[in-house]
Amino acid sequence: MLKQIEGSQAVAQAVQACRPEVVCAYPISPQTHIVEALSAMAKRGELPNCEYVNVESEFAAMSTAIGASAAGARSYTATASQGLLYMVEAVYNASGLGLPIVMTVANRAIGSPINIWNDHSDSMSQRDSGWLQLYAVDNQEAADLHVQAYKIAEELSLPVMVCMDGFILTHAMEQVVVPEREDVDKFLPPYEPRQVLDPADPISIGAMVGPEAFTEVRYLAHHKQLEALDIIPRVQKEFEEVFGRASGGLLHEYKTDDAETIIVCLGSVTGTVRDVVDARRAAGEKIGVLSLVSFRPFPTDAVRAALSNCTRFIVLEKAFSVGIGGIVSSHCRAAMRGKTFICHELIAGLGGRDITKASLNAYLDRAVVDDVEDTTFLDLDTELVNRELRREESQRRSGAIPENMLRDFSHRAMTGSFEEEKSND
Repeated sequence: MLKQIEGSQAVAQAVQACRPEVVCAYPISPQTHIVEALSAMAKRGELPNCEYVNVESEFAAMSTAIGASAAGARSYTATASQGLLYMVEAVYNASGLGLPIVMTVANRAIGSPINIWNDHSDSMSQRDSGWLQLYAVDNQEAADLHVQAYKIAEELSLPVMVCMDGFILTHAMEQVVVPEREDVDKFLPPYEPRQVLDPADPISIGAMVGPEAFTEVRYLAHHKQLEALDIIPRVQKEFEEVFGRASGGLLHEYKTDDAETIIVCLGSVTGTVRDVVDARRAAGEKIGVLSLVSFRPFPTDAVRAALSNCTRFIVLEKAFSVGIGGIVSSHCRAAMRGKTFICHELIAGLGGRDITKASLNAYLDRAVVDDVEDTTFLDLDTELVNRELRREESQRRSGAIPENMLRDFSHRAMTGSFEEEKSND
């Protein structure tokens, strides 16, 4: 049904249509609206045969989901940022045990400094956890990916993160065709677990594995991820046959066929990038967009095919690895091994900073002629950065960087300059 609806509410209704049997809930912005909506449904009796569990922490949420899934229940939870970090031990356990839990990650920056706004640093920090990671372009895709995630997870017996940009999508009102339960029932079969705890046939899970078999266990985890490269596009086609629209898959190509420059990105920024590309195309520039849906598993062959005929590609990243640079760009470079290519990294949108068309166009004017650094931080306030660097050079006890930056930024905003008491210089 087509609705004008907040992204979080659309996701909650999509999850409801999947008939979860256990929902584990702990609130943390910006995912709270999802579990609040599901709790209201549970109270109204709209989650039949489902136990809604209020837990005391994110670690408890994932631990409860693990227990429920191991007992044979279709399980769901949601988190973001520090909450995802708090549950990390259990996150690794869920994938290591091969439990098909679906979790929404409402992407939010990781502190310190504390920040509640959007970037991809939380889910990217778990890229090696063994979970599949799917990134939504918009709220329609966010809702649809949850339905597909259950089918993918339960076929592979692996957990799936559905990543949607915090606030930008979770709190945005858009028109969404919310998946109806009748259609979901046609698409998603009843849950038949590959493993289940049964008092009538007792077993143990979570065994200790020594050096004699640990490599083989990890190899099989890798093998399952590679299997997902075939299952994800197949599930996308099955979804399209039932619902009549294309969502999900491994990636989306936009005007890439003859593109000399291709911008690679993930998540909601795709919409802004497509608008920029449309305008530059109208001016005669051969430019396109490659939006990744699946980051784990990384679709190496599909990325290689999409980028093989361009002159350069620019990877727009909403997270980065401190001390080395772009995360997604390193994967794209690996995919293009043996090819001649030019790759530029653009770090943008950290901590929720706006990624504007004006800033993108100013950067692209230089990037399309390769007049940029290998790694560029979009709209970096070099004046603010350099002031802090000078402070650290001149003072041993220079203070905490976040507080210094806030004080300097506020002073400049009020006075128009950094000039202040000499004792602080």
